Amino acid sequence: MRQDAETREAVNPRQHITKIVITGGPCAGKTTAMSWIQNAFTKKGYMVLFVDETATELIGGGAPWKFTKCNRDYQFRLTELMLAKELAFTEIAKTFDADKVLIVCDRGALDNRAYMSDEEFRYVLKRLDTNEVALRDHYDAVFHLVTAAKGAEQFYTLANNAARYETVEEAVKVDDSLIQSWTGHPHLRVIDNRFDFDEKMLNLISEISNFLGEPRPMGTARKFLIKYPDVRALEKKPNCQSVDIMQAYLHSEIPGEFIRIRQRGRDGNYIYYKTRKRQIEGGKRIELEERLTQDEYLDLMMQADPAYRPIRKHRCCLSENGLYYNIDLYPQWADQAMMEIELYNEDQEVKIPEGIQVIREVTGEVEYTNPYIAKIKSAL
Repeated sequence: MRQDAETREAVNPRQHITKIVITGGPCAGKTTAMSWIQNAFTKKGYMVLFVDETATELIGGGAPWKFTKCNRDYQFRLTELMLAKELAFTEIAKTFDADKVLIVCDRGALDNRAYMSDEEFRYVLKRLDTNEVALRDHYDAVFHLVTAAKGAEQFYTLANNAARYETVEEAVKVDDSLIQSWTGHPHLRVIDNRFDFDEKMLNLISEISNFLGEPRPMGTARKFLIKYPDVRALEKKPNCQSVDIMQAYLHSEIPGEFIRIRQRGRDGNYIYYKTRKRQIEGGKRIELEERLTQDEYLDLMMQADPAYRPIRKHRCCLSENGLYYNIDLYPQWADQAMMEIELYNEDQEVKIPEGIQVIREVTGEVEYTNPYIAKIKSAL
């Protein structure tokens, strides 16, 4: 179960509040998805709260962005209102006598970046007194539903949303921009149109369930040893974001379990996590994660297991081919790197990004896991 640090002041000490974003291009199925989420997770014992899409509220209230003379100020007010609503829902949720609360945001703050220039986005961040890492990663997970204009064009329509105006070509462009805006988030999942619409909704529910640990948190990943990539070319891609990671390991009493604490971010702006992870057969893993404050992270660093070195790595997060790739560059490796791909299931087709040269697949090979890399050998 993921838990934001701000929820620890909840009235109910057993309460866990998880905040997720449902985003996607025009005519992607977000409205229907909300009903599926309500039905599925109410049955699983969650109190489910929905933060409505702020842009649609403004448009419906007679204040669409197309009338504004200053887009950067409009986007600032839109984002400010969005965050205020999210905070109100979170604070109210803390007063509920519910152990499990799921706050579902119909779009998140980084959606707005798709409608801004880089200069306008920097202006909004300054006005909000925040940074991109904090604004993006204060959500626990992001689920992107791909527009019907990609792969299901016959179902693309403007009829069911008065605020929608995009042509098929424009919808594809917006969808790409939204994925690019969220790339870099540690838990971004893209739900495409490879199956029919009901299957798309089932995939969404499955991805959210896996993230929450219902019935148990399980992920499927493939790992590849690759030649050291052209990092400059990679980071120039609009669908690539880089982060710096430092992690250490704590002692665990459970055989085969690793407890990891991690600092993740860039340019001095970081988010902190504690993760319990166990590998099982077929590349699957059980993973439980919670958010830490900086002070909690620093305290736990003092308790790090001396049998393991802290690991530093530079990660390139790439959204491509409907997949999410984590490409890790270790300072001790000059000619190779690691690429990991999160999958819906073990049968999903894997596509290698352009420009990446695979040496071989190393899924399940212990010597290419982070704990093995961090392990201090007795001979040393």
